Amino acid sequence: MRCALGLIGVLSLLVVGCSGAASEPVQSVPPAATPAAASGKFKVETVAGGLEHGWDVGFLPDGGILVPQRTGKLALIRNGQAAEVRADFSDVLVRGEGGLLGMVVSPDFATSREFITCQNHQEGGKAVDIRLVTWTLAGDGASATKVKDLLTGLPVNPSGRHSGCRPTFAPDGALLVGTGDTARAPVAQDRQSLGGKVLRLDAKTGNPLPDNPFITSTDPRERLIYTYGHRNVQGVAIRPGSGQVITAEHGPTFDDEVNLLKPGGNYGWDPSKGGTESDYDESVPMTDLQRFPDAVSPLWTSGKITEAICGGAFLTGAQWGPNDGALVVVALKGQKLLLYHLDPAGKVLDVTLPPEFDDQFGRLRAARTGPDGALYVTTSDGSDDKLLKVTPA
Repeated sequence: MRCALGLIGVLSLLVVGCSGAASEPVQSVPPAATPAAASGKFKVETVAGGLEHGWDVGFLPDGGILVPQRTGKLALIRNGQAAEVRADFSDVLVRGEGGLLGMVVSPDFATSREFITCQNHQEGGKAVDIRLVTWTLAGDGASATKVKDLLTGLPVNPSGRHSGCRPTFAPDGALLVGTGDTARAPVAQDRQSLGGKVLRLDAKTGNPLPDNPFITSTDPRERLIYTYGHRNVQGVAIRPGSGQVITAEHGPTFDDEVNLLKPGGNYGWDPSKGGTESDYDESVPMTDLQRFPDAVSPLWTSGKITEAICGGAFLTGAQWGPNDGALVVVALKGQKLLLYHLDPAGKVLDVTLPPEFDDQFGRLRAARTGPDGALYVTTSDGSDDKLLKVTPA
C-alpha cells in the first residue's frame, strides 16, 4: 500500500518506509491539489521581536520564556517584551554556525532555577570544544550564574560548522542531546567521538545512564552515545504517549532527514567512506545502506530538495483537531513549517505545508510546544528576529 503525500507547493519529497521500499519516490503534488490530510488553519502571532538568531525556547513556570541567541545573548520574554539576561558568555565562540545554541529548562526549575545551554567554547580566541553548561536564573530573571560545565569535549570546528546542538528532556528524565559531526570525515562513525551523535545522559551529573546501549564500553565517551552516524542533528522531539524520539537532521545538498531513533542505531552517514577518505566527501548517501546494511533508514527525506530542516515538536491537545499528535518541523533554507502525520509505529502517512508558513516568516530555527499547548517558533534571519506563537485558527 502506497502512502499519500499531501503537500502545498511543488516539492519533490520522499517518504520512506510507507510502502515497504526504502527511498521510494513520491510524485510532486501541484499547488491546487487537496492535501492528503486536512492541515487545519493556524493563527500566528508575534510574541516578541528584536532578537538575533533565536536558537531555542525554554518555558519558565511563571510564564516567562528564555530564548538563547547564537550571538551569545540570552533573552527573557515577558508580556511581549524581551529583556537581556546578564550572564558571562565571554567564553562563547560566536563563529559561523557556532555560538550559544540549544537550551533546556530543568524539570525541577521551580526549586533549582537551573537551565542548561549548549555552546561553542573558546579560550584566548581559540576553539576548544562544544559543551553543555548548567546555569541558575536569578529570582528576578535579570541575571544568570554559571553553576558548572555539565559535559565537555564535544568536538568543534574552528569555523563553527556543524556544531549541532539540540538538548531535550525525555519523559524518563534523561537528557538527549543531538550533536553535529563538525564537518570532519571520520567523526559520525567514530564511537569514541561525541560528534554526529545523539547522546543520553544524567542532567545533574553529566554521566551516562545505566541503560545506555554502549554502557559496557571501556571508553567513557562511547557510554554516552544513544545513536550515531548522524550528520548534523538540529531537532530532537519526543512523541507524547509513546516515548518515540524523532530527530530532524541536515543533509548536504540533498536528503534532509526525519529519523526515528533506535537505541544503539547507526544512521549511516560516513563521509570518510569507511576510513578511506580523509577529506569530507559529501557525495556519499545521507544513509549509506550499501556500506552499512543495518543502518536505520529515515522516516522521511527531502530528496533532491534542500530544506535545511531544524527544530521539531509535536502538537498536543484536542484544540488542534485533526493535527493533534502531528509532528511539526521547521526549515531554515526552505523557510517553512512542515506538518507530518504519523502512524503508531512512527511511519509518515502524509506531509503538508500550512500556507501560513510558506515563505512568510523567513528562516525558522526552533520549534517547541509550550505548557499552554501552543507551538512556539523562532525566526533566524539575523535582524529583528522574532518569537512566534502558533495556535489553531
